[in-house]
Amino acid sequence: MINESILLDFGLTKNEAKVYLALIDLGPSLAGQISRKTGIHRRNIYDTIERLIQKGLVGYIQQNNRNLFQASNPGKFLDIIKERESLILPIVSELMSRYNKTLEKEETNFYRGKNGLRSVLEDQLNYKEILILGANPKAGEVMQFYFKWYNQTRMKKKIRLKIITHERWFEKLKLTEVRYFPQKYANPLAINIYGDKTAIILWSKQSPMAIVIKNKNISQGYRNYFELLWKASRKR
Repeated sequence: MINESILLDFGLTKNEAKVYLALIDLGPSLAGQISRKTGIHRRNIYDTIERLIQKGLVGYIQQNNRNLFQASNPGKFLDIIKERESLILPIVSELMSRYNKTLEKEETNFYRGKNGLRSVLEDQLNYKEILILGANPKAGEVMQFYFKWYNQTRMKKKIRLKIITHERWFEKLKLTEVRYFPQKYANPLAINIYGDKTAIILWSKQSPMAIVIKNKNISQGYRNYFELLWKASRKR
């Protein structure tokens, strides 16, 4: 059964809701009848009815020089929703624009464990190219079979890798260019650069972790540093 509180959500006052529901039940009625049905004092009934008339929810007919008030078709509430929607849509559009701007702001996120690193790696699959400084075979030990799926997905998306490493194994990968630095500089730390993000990854079997920085200036700085080392590194 519909109660008054539901109609309050449509912007009606408690008295307006009472009067409208009373008219639905009574049909065309005099002010006195509505007053008795709702328990609202007669002097307040007219003010309430007038507001409902202005909202298009009540009409009236004259009979024997007296006004009989009647509820409008309940479909009017659908019109109210549509009117509100037309008012709300521009507001939502502006709020979404402001919300999206906040998403473009700088972020620094920390990830721990295998699941955390999966999140980092899967995010990289949304970019056309990934630069990796210090690719390390320990990554395979930490993630085990995960990299098989990762590389299959990367190849389907035609995402290119550029890697600077001491490990020759990486040149077996498709869509991959590799340059080398001396073995003595090898360490478990890797820097992945993609889009406006820089991921610093510690490939530790016991406690792998990553720091991902979303900042265009930082990612461009690391990109420049990568290209400098790329030119200085040797091919096989």
